[in-house]
Amino acid sequence: MILAEFKIRKKAAAFVILGHAGGEEGTDVVCAAVSSAAYLAANTVTEILQTKANATVSGGYLQFSCSGSKAAADVIRGLRLHLEQLEKDHPAKIKVITEE
Repeated sequence: MILAEFKIRKKAAAFVILGHAGGEEGTDVVCAAVSSAAYLAANTVTEILQTKANATVSGGYLQFSCSGSKAAADVIRGLRLHLEQLEKDHPAKIKVITEE
């Protein structure tokens, strides 16, 4: 199961995504959707919004944090909404936890 944990404030946000959806590596649609959305959010924050961030990536683990930008925090809120919808559609494959 994929676990996605979010901490979101007005001008700061962080998330950790870990685990796997349980399908065969390279073929699981939920895992691919989560990975793609997380990288899109992280790249939008750092490359488009030019917000400094910290990230750690390792097989099945992605940690990302940023501060000082409401727009960047809003991008992370968008990621959370996307993953919450995936959780509704695939509750056995992903769990989203939020601390605001």
